[in-house]
Amino acid sequence: MKPIRNSAKAVIMDQDRVLLTRNVDHLGEFFLFPGGGQEKGETLAQAVVRECLEEIGRTVAVGDLLHVREYIGSNHEFAAEDGDIHQVEFYFECRLTDQGDSFEGHRPDDYQVGVEWVKLSSLGDVRIYPRSLVEPLAKRRGYSGPGPSRVYVGDTN
Repeated sequence: MKPIRNSAKAVIMDQDRVLLTRNVDHLGEFFLFPGGGQEKGETLAQAVVRECLEEIGRTVAVGDLLHVREYIGSNHEFAAEDGDIHQVEFYFECRLTDQGDSFEGHRPDDYQVGVEWVKLSSLGDVRIYPRSLVEPLAKRRGYSGPGPSRVYVGDTN
């Protein structure tokens, strides 16, 4: 099994939408939050800033920690491919600090084909990972019932 990996992710919201990377695999289109692996000597905040530059081509200011998710690949739908992966993901509230409408990352992920603003009300209709963040994001923007959102969401897909 590979060592446990930390990953820092950005939750970038604008009114009723969230910024996600659009990806395509053998099952079709799916969406992810921008971000990725923390490098040695790098804080989680530094990792999310670097990863956003690489994947979406934009600078972000990092705010509060919103959610922590573990992904133990052998427990989920892609166990055949991800069985040796154990990743801890830290989701930070972020905001874009530069102006513009284009998203041109210089080092997108392997399956990444674009970057899109996705309406919060549409998150239930798309393949998004982690799915466990759809409801807490909707609650943050008033699309669901009241109630606090959990910070630690556990081992979810």
